Formats: sequence, structure tokens, C-alpha cells
Amino acid sequence: MAPTPTLTLDRLREEIESGDIDTVVVAFTDMQGRLQGKRLHGHYFLDHVLEDGTEGCNYLLAVDVDMNTVDGYAISSWERGYGDMFFDLDLDTLRRTPGSPHSATVQCDLTWLDGSGAVAQSPRSVLKAQVDRAADLGMAAHCGTELEFIVFQESYEQAWDANYTGLTPANRYNVDYSILGGDRVEPLLREIRNEMYAAGAVVESAKGECNYGQHEIGFLFDEAVRTCDNHVVYRNAAKEIAAHHGQSLTFMAKFDQREGSSCHIHLSLRGLDGETVFVDDDREHGHSAMFEHFLAGILATQRELTYFYAPNINSYKRFASASFAPTAVAWGRDNRTCALRVVGHGAGLRVENRVGGGDLNPYLAVAAMLAGGLHGIENELELEPALEGNAYTSDKPRVPTTLQEARDLLAGSTVARAAFGDEVVDHYVNAADVEITAFNAAVTDWERRRGFERL
Repeated sequence: MAPTPTLTLDRLREEIESGDIDTVVVAFTDMQGRLQGKRLHGHYFLDHVLEDGTEGCNYLLAVDVDMNTVDGYAISSWERGYGDMFFDLDLDTLRRTPGSPHSATVQCDLTWLDGSGAVAQSPRSVLKAQVDRAADLGMAAHCGTELEFIVFQESYEQAWDANYTGLTPANRYNVDYSILGGDRVEPLLREIRNEMYAAGAVVESAKGECNYGQHEIGFLFDEAVRTCDNHVVYRNAAKEIAAHHGQSLTFMAKFDQREGSSCHIHLSLRGLDGETVFVDDDREHGHSAMFEHFLAGILATQRELTYFYAPNINSYKRFASASFAPTAVAWGRDNRTCALRVVGHGAGLRVENRVGGGDLNPYLAVAAMLAGGLHGIENELELEPALEGNAYTSDKPRVPTTLQEARDLLAGSTVARAAFGDEVVDHYVNAADVEITAFNAAVTDWERRRGFERL
């Protein structure tokens, strides 16, 4: 059975008039992958915002995680006066808000009020530019994201008060593929699945993962922008629904010393008419030359674009040997020790990128993967042989191990600057600088434990 369709405008009008919907969330995705925007009264949305639009401060693309204003962004500063951006409604994203009864959500693109066009630094704009680039080559990008999280029995308020220590995971043992382990959190996971289904996302499955209390919910492969739209709505909804249950969950890449939470990205290209372009049965392994160029491009650019898969200090603590998180920039056929895993066959042939953590911004990560692949196609890069065996012990180049290393690679990447433009690259290099500076100024529990008495 297909999911409930996303709302049409006519249906929204009917439900607002009947009182079934009274609130419309107008939201965009910020640099950190969070939904930001406004809750509007339903009638006000229909009478004013639908035709005239709405606006928001451009500082929303120039703040840190704590919403602090910071220096270094060309598009937004005290000197520029922190003006507004226009929220350009994408009515194709209209849906019931999962986890919020009597509410609908519409996602937005960001444009400048002077009519100069899209805000290039907006994550959705970054991805759409790469999707357009693929279309110019006669191809459409399709992808899926596999997003892991850890569930805790404490509420978000209790977790805050406990300084996020001593929390109780929903499972006390490894529940990877465990039906029994999933039963322990099924009331929560069932509501998340059903709420997302009602919001128009095709839910495939839920399964346990390796860390205590760790789970994953998977959604159907879809057009790239739509997948990312669903991803950010899902991530917000999962937290809200957990809060309704008196629980909490985190998408941190590395919460503790056990396995981190990943966001694997599966990506493929098709012709604009839907035909398969990655398959050639006359070639070895059935891979077309285009597929090999595409994969070679992702491989060649993986290190310099890693920031977009791992945008935080904590992201890099996930990259540990024998952890199912990659440390080597290598590709293999159905080989989970590699950064890039080739899976599927026929029309389902695709590249799985295993570098990303649960904290990534999906628009930026998919854009990076697509940009790398298109670089490979445009330059007809030759694909190196697949790695056989254990990539952890191989001599392949390594995934960057710190945010500083990834930041420096991005800053010097000619591929990134050609694909995204200097204004986008410089914006996100500054975002990395902001995080690095904040972390370097912080005094951690680790430092206190080691130094309070013994040093």
C-alpha cells in the first residue's frame, strides 16, 4: 500500500476550514541540518503567506549550534545589519507534520530580497545546483540515507540536567538485527514509522544496531532532493516523538566508546527518462564505463570533501578500526570495511558511501558525493581495482582524522571550488573554523580527570 500522499493545497484549505489543521510550519534547513522557521496560524498562511511569502533573518545561515552570532561569514554580519532572506515555499513538500497533530509543514528554498536569486550557501541550494548539473549531463540523481540513532529512557530535560552522563540506553546489549531487542522500543519506533508514513515517506524497515539502544529506520530510495527533505523532517520528528514518550534519542556520530551512529548514503544515476546508465552487461561485473567514472570520481574526491560528511569535532571519533566505520579511502564489492561499497545489481546498482555520521547535513553530503561522481564522469577518471580483504589494514589513503584536517583539505580543494563556487566553500570553511575555535577553548571532563590531581 502506498503512503498517504503529501498534502495538496486544496486539501490543506479544506482541513484548515474544518479545523483539522490549524498550524502551518514554514521551514528551511540550516547549516547544521536542522529545521528552522516559523509556525503560522493556518488561516494567516492561506490569506497572506501563500501569496506574499514570509522572511527570516539571514543570521540563520551564520550561527553556531548554540545560535550564537559568529564572525567570518560574508553573507551575514553586524556590519551588514543582519537583514532578511525570503522563504520561497516549495508546495511540493507540503505534508502533515509528523509528531504534531493538527499541523502541516512546507519546506522552503532561500532567496535574496533584492531578486538576485537563491542563497547559494543554503544547503538545499547547494544540492539543487548539483542535481541541475547532473541534469545538464542528461541524468537524474536518486539516493537513500540510512540514519542511525541511540534511544535513552531519560527525557531530554533529564539528560540535560545529568550533563548527558549516566544515561540509560533503551537496550542493555547489542541488538543488531534482534527482533527481541526491537520489541523493547517498538512503541516509539512504531509511532515514528507510522507518522513518517502518514507524512508521505515510504518506510521500508526498522532494525536494531550494535551499540546499546541503537536503532535505524530506513526509507525508500527516491529522487535526491526529496530524500533529503524527508531526512530532515524525519530527524526532527523522531526527536519530537521521543519527547512525547518521555524518552530521548541522539544522532551524534559518536556518543560513547562503543560503535558510532552512521548515515550511509546510497546513490545512483539514471537517465532523465528513467533508463539505467550504470549497467553494461557486456563489460566485466556488468558495470558501465559511466558507473566506473562516477565511482572513481567519488573515490578521488572523498578526502577533500569529507567535511560535508563529517562536519563536527565529534564526527571524527567515529572513524575507528574494526568498528564498521571506515578508516581507509577504498572501494570494494559488498565490502563493509571500505569507505565506498558497491551493492545491488541491474537497475539497483549503486554506490554506498559509509563515511557519513548521523550528524551530517544530508543536502551537503549528497551534494558532495554527487559532485565527486560528476567530476569523475566529466574527466573520465579511471577506476582503480576493487580492494579485496580488510581495508582497515590496507595501505590505502586514510579518511581525515580531525575536523582541522578535513577543513584544510576542503579549503584547498579545486574540485569543491569548481563544483560549489568559492562563496559556498569559504562559507563552510568558516563554519569549520568556528567549531574548531569553540572546541579548542573548551575545558573537557577528560582534561579534568587527568589533570586535577595528578598533574
